[in-house]
Amino acid sequence: MSIQGNYLGMSLSIDDLDHENLTYFAHCARHDFHLQKCDDCGLLRYPPTTGCPWCASPRATWTAVEGKGEVHSYEEVHHAIQPAFKAHTPYMVLLVDLDTQKGQPSEFESLRVVGNLATGDGTLAPPDVVRQVGIGTRVRMVFSDVADGLSLPQWAVDSGAKQPDKPWRYSQE
Repeated sequence: MSIQGNYLGMSLSIDDLDHENLTYFAHCARHDFHLQKCDDCGLLRYPPTTGCPWCASPRATWTAVEGKGEVHSYEEVHHAIQPAFKAHTPYMVLLVDLDTQKGQPSEFESLRVVGNLATGDGTLAPPDVVRQVGIGTRVRMVFSDVADGLSLPQWAVDSGAKQPDKPWRYSQE
């Protein structure tokens, strides 16, 4: 069954034929973070897909994963293309290296998950929080409930983790 929702004025839908994403977002709707673990090589993968990017096996098992990591990269949005996001600028989109499976299958690789910077309740983070976050900031996964059966994984600053003294940020004009 397809899932439909609306996030800050944007229509979202996942079609019936998109089995991997339906399963992924079903876990997210329960505020559980699960990824596919290849039954052959044992590596986790993101985003959800029909085949393992490492060994091409089609077999995988959904596995609970701790949603913690550090900011690998980010973009800070000051000009919202979607009108409903304008009231939330500046906001941040984060690319996060998960702690799980870091440095596998090679020392330069990591599971990297994209999501907005949010507060603990899943709403977009205010400007004062945006200004504090940069590369190396420790974050934890939170969820934004969009519709019945649909929650988006987002990132909040992990207040329980040791943070870098000064996370790296792009220079500001």
